Amino acid sequence: MAFTILERPKKHLQILFKKMSNAIIKVENLGKSYLIGHEREKGYVALRDVVANKAKNFAKGIKDTIGGKQLMGDQVVEEFWALKDVSFEINQGDTLGVIGRNGAGKSTLLKILSRITEPTKGKITLNGRIASLLEVGTGFHPELTGRENIYLNGAILGMSRAEIKRKFDEIVDFSGVERFLDTPVKRYSSGMYVRLAFAVAAHLESEILVVDEVLAVGDAEFQKKCLGKMGEVSKGDGRTVLFVSHNMAAIENLCKKSILLQNGSLVNAGNTSDIISYYVSRQHIENKKLSDIITRKGNKSLFFTDGLIEGIETDEQQAETFKSLRIKLSYKYKQEVPLNSYKIDIGINNHFGDRVGWLSTKTIENDFNLAANDSIEFVIQNLPFGPGDYTCNIYSEINNEVADWLESVLAFTIKEKDYYNTGKLVPANQGNILLKYKIV
Repeated sequence: MAFTILERPKKHLQILFKKMSNAIIKVENLGKSYLIGHEREKGYVALRDVVANKAKNFAKGIKDTIGGKQLMGDQVVEEFWALKDVSFEINQGDTLGVIGRNGAGKSTLLKILSRITEPTKGKITLNGRIASLLEVGTGFHPELTGRENIYLNGAILGMSRAEIKRKFDEIVDFSGVERFLDTPVKRYSSGMYVRLAFAVAAHLESEILVVDEVLAVGDAEFQKKCLGKMGEVSKGDGRTVLFVSHNMAAIENLCKKSILLQNGSLVNAGNTSDIISYYVSRQHIENKKLSDIITRKGNKSLFFTDGLIEGIETDEQQAETFKSLRIKLSYKYKQEVPLNSYKIDIGINNHFGDRVGWLSTKTIENDFNLAANDSIEFVIQNLPFGPGDYTCNIYSEINNEVADWLESVLAFTIKEKDYYNTGKLVPANQGNILLKYKIV
């Protein structure tokens, strides 16, 4: 049977059961709002004002309680829409990636689909049971053992005891926590929690599997194992997978289609490679002057103020494969620094966030005097990177202490071109590195 979550009435969530079309998940004009409280500016307050405000808040509290509204007390209330008019469909066996920056509404969407929270408006139609893995330990009781939590979590997901028992050995084997199966899960590490929780969600017989960024907690080997399992359940078992991740490589490897959320709205949907390219290009537009970036680490004994990337042989401000690329970093420093007590690194990442190149003042001989200048230039000759979007992480260190560290800044693009003069373009799926070679 399928259920449909209709626009929420004032007092309760209405659920109807009906037959569906080919879509196993259908989301129509979905919205979720929250009330955000802000403290009022307080000046001189007389006793009569305090008494009047208390009486007003007491009356308002009773009214809000009866109406089922959130109680905000003596605060200015702002309505915030975490999701706004989101609509899409997913067919059985599809794997859908959900992409977006922090705060875009990804986790809110999955919580509504998993029926953890109610929508404010809109309609969701599901044709099947959902197994969800949204947070470490969701659906686990800390005082129960791993063995007991497998049965508890399976029951929460709607499975019968016979179904759980049939899959029990596979779950334990996949999780790798057999040795600690009779230990209370409150003593598990976060990685062990994730192993067991994912094993339960992936092996029990639900038609839809929903996975949030929680896999980032696990080690690299287990992440690879999980991605393989998600691919297996979607292709082999015909189950539907929704996957949220900031790891673009994982999204592209697992999901054929993706949606992009921004500020609670669905801004693009389609083939995953196209959506990732669109998402990355949108991030580049938002580049700021380095001195204006707040999210950085370090003691600021050397502080990056600005950066420039340009192709040396090209007329445009554009990088080009097999040409030279200049990366210039401007900085400020607090005091003169001995020649050998500093390090400046640049890490170059592709649009998946994978490291494809690295530059450092420590890897080649140089006599650059940091204290006598306010900028430093790195010149890459015969740039080996293929077409695509790239960003840089920049890092400075003085006397073995982090001075300044910024991630995913100084974005640049390499355009597609006939680099081998053969009249053909290099296939985009053949990696980020283009090699100069000849056949003899």
